[in-house]
Amino acid sequence: MAVGPPRRVAVIDIGSNSARVVGYGLDAARQLHILASSRAALRLVRDVDREHRLSPGTVAHVRETLRDFRALAMGAGAERIVGVATAALRDAENGPELMEQLRAELGFPVDVIEGEAEARYGFLGGVRGLPVDHGLLFDLGGGSLQVTRFFQRTLDRAWSLPLGALRLSQAFLTSDPPAEDELRRLRKHVRRALEDAGVPALRPGEELVGTGGTLRNMAKIDARARSYPIPRVHGYVLTRDAAGEVAATLASRRLEKRERVPGLSGERGDSIVGGALAIETLMGDVGAAHVRVSGEGVREGLAYSLLGEEMPTAAQVRERSVASLTGRFAGWDAAHAERRVGVAEALWSVLVPGGDPELREALRHAAHVLDMGRALDFFDRREHTSDFILASDLDGFTHRQVALLALVVLSAGDEEASPARYAPLLGREDRDAVERAGVLLALADDLEERCSPGAALSLSCRLVEGGVVVEMPALLGWRARALDQRFARVFGRELLVRPGTAF
Repeated sequence: MAVGPPRRVAVIDIGSNSARVVGYGLDAARQLHILASSRAALRLVRDVDREHRLSPGTVAHVRETLRDFRALAMGAGAERIVGVATAALRDAENGPELMEQLRAELGFPVDVIEGEAEARYGFLGGVRGLPVDHGLLFDLGGGSLQVTRFFQRTLDRAWSLPLGALRLSQAFLTSDPPAEDELRRLRKHVRRALEDAGVPALRPGEELVGTGGTLRNMAKIDARARSYPIPRVHGYVLTRDAAGEVAATLASRRLEKRERVPGLSGERGDSIVGGALAIETLMGDVGAAHVRVSGEGVREGLAYSLLGEEMPTAAQVRERSVASLTGRFAGWDAAHAERRVGVAEALWSVLVPGGDPELREALRHAAHVLDMGRALDFFDRREHTSDFILASDLDGFTHRQVALLALVVLSAGDEEASPARYAPLLGREDRDAVERAGVLLALADDLEERCSPGAALSLSCRLVEGGVVVEMPALLGWRARALDQRFARVFGRELLVRPGTAF
């Protein structure tokens, strides 16, 4: 009997600034989910840049940290543990010696990844969960900056530069707060390094994607300032103007005040300015009006690789992610969901011909996930489902698509549901279209739940003068209610539902 790849793995990532262990599981929808996670600040790049080797104290700290990480990984049931190190251990004179010690002590491989492997894992993790097909991906760590070009979700070329957030901050920013001359010299250094490496500008149709702790913290700072409606960073769009404002705000404050900026992890206070300036400069050099933030990177790419997964299309990721989310709810019923989806799509094709494909997909997903909220409360199930959508880790969606999905679900039960709650992602211009989708979702739900469990559903929907006739042989009964009145208001037609003759 053939043995497939492990279903649970742990990745220990030793970076220049910090180390992290994450235990991952692969679910039935082939999506990663986190089983355990821990982070430790190591600041390896400080030793490397000053002495070209790791001090005895740092070596002891690394060994202690990884022993703790191994315990966490084993406690999560990882069938395989892999340790990887990037810039700092690669550059330290005693880095190879330390890695040999770690392999012997811990019983799993700890290797430096660089070049093609680092680019491949970073690309697979950073781009997989975003709806982006072509562009540039950057991963800014503590010691280095990785840039990757991709086309049709396939890796094309990669560059590695010694432009990490902590490394730049240590080399150029000695004043507190940094002096204007220091900021100017850092920007000039980054610009020259990018030009010398030949990092290209974005071409038409391409998008800049970024990952790494510095960028995620910049996104959190910007989101807090804007009262952004979605709590997650993955998929957040940070404009170049906003990146410049965040960088300027951070650079203008002393370390003590900088660490208290809402959205910033305090331990990044000493490195965030160098990293933010590098990102702002990179965006300008490649001609990016914005960067789409990825919450994933090398660790996730390595985990997917260990689990035997390749790069799917963005549409496949959305389908898998929705299936993964619904699979977490014991009360969610796949058979009911699939029937509801079929009814909703049949209604849409007749009542909204030529409608917005993005909204049609939102309706399909909404019909699929609608019952998740039953896990908390039947009567407020739509509100709970909407909240789950916003708080979940759905992959492959833009934040606008997430907001559309949440609002369609909410609108099915609340005709006053307004796009304003999801500003700036949705606006007044979305209200009528979303309400039409919400009414169709409510109607599909009402029709489906009045059919016998397990019955195959067929539906005929046709337009007549001033009305819409819906015929369902499997429908056990129907009576006019408030939904009929709402349907008439939204679609300008009377709703006529004809149950099966057997009833």
